[in-house]
Amino acid sequence: MIKLNFSNLTKIPAQHGITDDDVKAKAHLIPEFLKKIHNRDQGFYSVIDDKEMLKKINDYAQSVEGKYNDIIVLGIGGSSLGTICLQQSLKHLFENELNRGPKLHVMDNIDPTWLKQLDDILDYEKTLFIVVTKSGGTPETLSQYFYFRNLSDKKGLDPKEHFIFVTDPEKGLLRKIAIEEGIPAFDVPQNVGGRFSVLTSVGLLPAKLIGINIEELIKGAQKIRDQFLSEELKNNSPFALATIQYLLGEKGKIINVVIPYSQRLIRFADWYRQLLAESIGKTLDNDGNKVYRGLTPINALGVTDQHSQSQLYNEGPNDKLFLFIEVADLGPELLIPNLKPNDETVSFLKNISFNKLMKTEKIGTEQALTKNDRPNLTIEVNSVSEESLGELFMLFEASIAFLGEFYNINAFDQPGVELSKNLTKELLSGENL
Repeated sequence: MIKLNFSNLTKIPAQHGITDDDVKAKAHLIPEFLKKIHNRDQGFYSVIDDKEMLKKINDYAQSVEGKYNDIIVLGIGGSSLGTICLQQSLKHLFENELNRGPKLHVMDNIDPTWLKQLDDILDYEKTLFIVVTKSGGTPETLSQYFYFRNLSDKKGLDPKEHFIFVTDPEKGLLRKIAIEEGIPAFDVPQNVGGRFSVLTSVGLLPAKLIGINIEELIKGAQKIRDQFLSEELKNNSPFALATIQYLLGEKGKIINVVIPYSQRLIRFADWYRQLLAESIGKTLDNDGNKVYRGLTPINALGVTDQHSQSQLYNEGPNDKLFLFIEVADLGPELLIPNLKPNDETVSFLKNISFNKLMKTEKIGTEQALTKNDRPNLTIEVNSVSEESLGELFMLFEASIAFLGEFYNINAFDQPGVELSKNLTKELLSGENL
């Protein structure tokens, strides 16, 4: 089970930190917030009980086992970031180079060079395209689909064998195409927003196709979901995390820096960046008042970004909360050979491992931030596994739900995103040119 450690927040002056009592003082809000969240009819915490969804995914994966060399996910934002995280976190970091199963490529941009160069390497007869858009009408995703569908059609391939859709169960162009042409389609539940959809078919289908244990993912998520539904602060880590973010935000810490000390989890930080930005950055509160709320997410990687960002973090504006993710088991103990044992420059490397070096650098980084009165906390994870990643997904999704209630905003819509989408369509249609 993951653990939230915010002891460093109590070691700095009250102006920049918080105490246990500060968090406990908000505990009475849990029942009220849970009631409001339930009334919003959001399915991110109930969809993980959908056994029929899991069965459909498993049955499909079994039916196509060994059939494809490449699996291409076409999607953007919430339709892709979770899948990228799943691959980076749970597969070999050089999985595609190992040639031991289908290669997964997540195409989350419309850069023409990238698309064309993917085309250069594909054997279309051995390729499956998973087209993901909740609305069924996302322009970027549809343009990708049209491009690769056209190339596939020119090769005389049956689209039912090389395309599968993940979209709204009833509405949208993609669902219409699926019905008209008999292309297999999985549902994105209507009450689960795109950025909350990693534990639906959006993320679970491609994960299963590359050999990830999706049942263990769900198991981990269910553990934290049960915490989320608890009205007791001591059992509710999502509420504790949201409370810390809110209280520090009120003290001017309006930037949240997520720093995993694990190469596997850097894409988790990418995933959370969208979740926090789209959910909490809002002009209007629930009463229609203009409040311009928001916390700005930054993703960093330990130890890499100690050499690119730490100067700013330690001596720049004190407007940030640092969220470390620490992994106890970093993998096989990898000893560092000291080829210059008599040189004082590297004497500290004697008889230590990369594992110890990485953990020690994390401790040094958090101690430096603490000495500089920079608020920081650590989320402790035993290992990067399906179960622990499921826990992390649900911890942050559920904390976002509570954070929305703290700010009295709707954490589940994205009017600012919709505006830019609509303007793009108008510009392309020539209306504003």
